[in-house]
Amino acid sequence: MLKDTFRGGVHPKDHKDLSREAPLVDFLPRGEMVFPLQQHIGKPARPLVAKGDSVLVGQPLAEADGFVSARIISSCSGTVKGVEKRKTLTGAMMDCVVVANDGQFTPFSDYTARQDISALTPADIVSRVRDAGIVGLGGAGFPTHVKLSPKDPSAIRYVIANGAECEPYLTGNDQLMRTRADAIVEGFEITLRLFPNAQGVICIERNKPEAISAMRAAAQGHEKITVRDLKTKYPQGGERSLIQVVAGIDFPVTRLPADVGCIVENVGTLYAIERAVVYGEPLYAHCLTLTGDAAKNPGNYIVRDGTSFSELLEASGGLKDGVALKKALCGGPMMGISMPTLDVPVQKQNNGLTLLSEDPSEAAQNIETSCLRCGRCTTVCPMGLLPQLMAEAVLMGDMKRYEEKLYGLECIQCGSCTYVCPAKRPLTQAFKQTKAEILARKRAEAGGKK
Repeated sequence: MLKDTFRGGVHPKDHKDLSREAPLVDFLPRGEMVFPLQQHIGKPARPLVAKGDSVLVGQPLAEADGFVSARIISSCSGTVKGVEKRKTLTGAMMDCVVVANDGQFTPFSDYTARQDISALTPADIVSRVRDAGIVGLGGAGFPTHVKLSPKDPSAIRYVIANGAECEPYLTGNDQLMRTRADAIVEGFEITLRLFPNAQGVICIERNKPEAISAMRAAAQGHEKITVRDLKTKYPQGGERSLIQVVAGIDFPVTRLPADVGCIVENVGTLYAIERAVVYGEPLYAHCLTLTGDAAKNPGNYIVRDGTSFSELLEASGGLKDGVALKKALCGGPMMGISMPTLDVPVQKQNNGLTLLSEDPSEAAQNIETSCLRCGRCTTVCPMGLLPQLMAEAVLMGDMKRYEEKLYGLECIQCGSCTYVCPAKRPLTQAFKQTKAEILARKRAEAGGKK
């Protein structure tokens, strides 16, 4: 019998009813557009334009500066105002290309005509993906051309399409699968051409019946593609969770999915691959859900990279009357990033804006107690770790024990332990900071040895 879920996990209220039925709307911004040069894991892109240059929709603004890097593409037409430091969603300043949007959205090329792709080689496909600036649209932003270039493509046994969208509140992928299933499947078929021995599995949680139905209909006749409906549980859409379900494999964080014969791509990424390979359209827009109990009109949008979050919110109707915004998250409440301001640009890996009238983290701090030794954190950890002992090691400053005895670097920072903790301890936050400090130390040590 096929597995339908992974070890551990939690069942938070999903709040998807706020935007579940809202159709995807193509949002055309009118304001200034800001394009950070690092919208991906890896090295920042290198600018190709300068102040005064005219640009068009789909035109490269910055080139990948290394293998693990990604192109930055203009999502508007207009004039470059400069390459300068601008604030991004974490509050940090970053080098950005700033474009005065002319509101015309004149395309750089014709992205409506289908091209004959039958003779494309695997190298041709990867090249088109790289040139399109595609990154993982599930949130991590790993350059897709890198993920599609493992050492041995013939060793890949499963390519997994992640349609789980397990993060509470977010519904953009649900709508994308309902309305653009054929294009997603075509993008999946194109991806499978790179891996001759792989089977394709589309994974969707059962709280998306319309998406499951649409994807199954689209996949009919595609012998290498199946659709798996999975139990609704967080973090079902985690890369390692999906591999555990589909391939039955657990593997350490020091190894990549390709090392165990798997490739995982978000359904939005597969849609972007279809647009790039078949139509020559680079990645300059993607799905984003605007939601939360403070939002007046929650909805799903095709948002252009560089759009201001504040402009999107204003155009959607703003906040509910009489409701004060207490917390804004880029993403959802489990793995989202708290935003100090909305006057920052949407980046290509951002998939949600969640607006809350209450701050659950602040409420938790007011009732936090010492550890109760209940063991709930251990029960729900999808990685099989011991959060209680990891937290003790952090408090004692014992980084050696945290890393080598308790395998703390295996933590995927999903937030499950924090969610179930009756003592309301900020476990995930502590682990995230500790992991960053350990990795920073390792990088410094490696640099000193060169």
